[in-house]
Amino acid sequence: MKVIVQVPCLNEEQTLPLVLASIPKKIPGVDSIEVLIIDDGSSDKTVEIAKKLGVTHFVYHAQRRGLARSFQDGINYALGLGADIIVNTDGDNQYPQERIADLVQPIIRGRADIVIADRQVKKIEHFSPVKKLMQRVGTRVLNIAAGTKVPDAPSGFRAYSRQAAMQLNVVTRFSYAMETIIQAGNKQMAIESLAIETNPKTRESRLFKSPLEHIFKSGSAIVRAFVMYKPYVVFVTLGVLLLVISIIPFARWFYLVEIVHQHGNRHLQSLILGSVLMTGAFISFTLGIIADLIRMNRVLTEETLEHAKHTRFDA
Repeated sequence: MKVIVQVPCLNEEQTLPLVLASIPKKIPGVDSIEVLIIDDGSSDKTVEIAKKLGVTHFVYHAQRRGLARSFQDGINYALGLGADIIVNTDGDNQYPQERIADLVQPIIRGRADIVIADRQVKKIEHFSPVKKLMQRVGTRVLNIAAGTKVPDAPSGFRAYSRQAAMQLNVVTRFSYAMETIIQAGNKQMAIESLAIETNPKTRESRLFKSPLEHIFKSGSAIVRAFVMYKPYVVFVTLGVLLLVISIIPFARWFYLVEIVHQHGNRHLQSLILGSVLMTGAFISFTLGIIADLIRMNRVLTEETLEHAKHTRFDA
């Protein structure tokens, strides 16, 4: 059994030696452990240091393409290397790489398709109260969207079985973490968690510049996933809401004209507003039907992609 540990990097020359030194050399039940560096357009000596420390597998981006693209490119390269398990960690040494042996055990034993480390966010001292709240709320919303029970959805320290990696397709540019959980949940994959304690902070996050940007990007990713995988929930809920609201102006018009007998054209705006809202509800229901048909087509497309990956990587 082969384990590939992939490390997305962007100017990590200071911390990468700590990451590589803490990756286990042996794991019970594993025949070989290899390291893959995904260089996302680094301008420092990240690649040179990795080569000096014995790394032989690299994916190069000439310019920065983002964490999500780096993750997917790393997954594809690792599958090409024949990986049975793919572990993802970060180049800033946030995660305790010595726990990789524990992280992969549920997959080795056949209990899980994906294992995600739980950083126990409440215990992280350098996280502000606002960030901790954002993590909890975001994780809760994502679990509702995915039908999962992951305690720390944004955690990037995780392991994927070969079959799980074949089935997942990252399409967002912001972060793979949430999208892969939503996909895994909708594909009924077995997900387990492993409680860990993170290493001391080495630098500021590069994923977002402010909490508001993080909320916007994370929220957009969750909404997009809802629309892709459960469009009927989004559009039917919106349609029902618009339909219920449309009753209010119609009821107002009926009360004023038929009961109070205030005749004339003064209350036509109620009829117009009610009609607009009801039309919106009809459009929403229609979009729900169209989006669900697109969802079914997406399922077939993903199955085709999975077969193509097997053909490509299992040859």
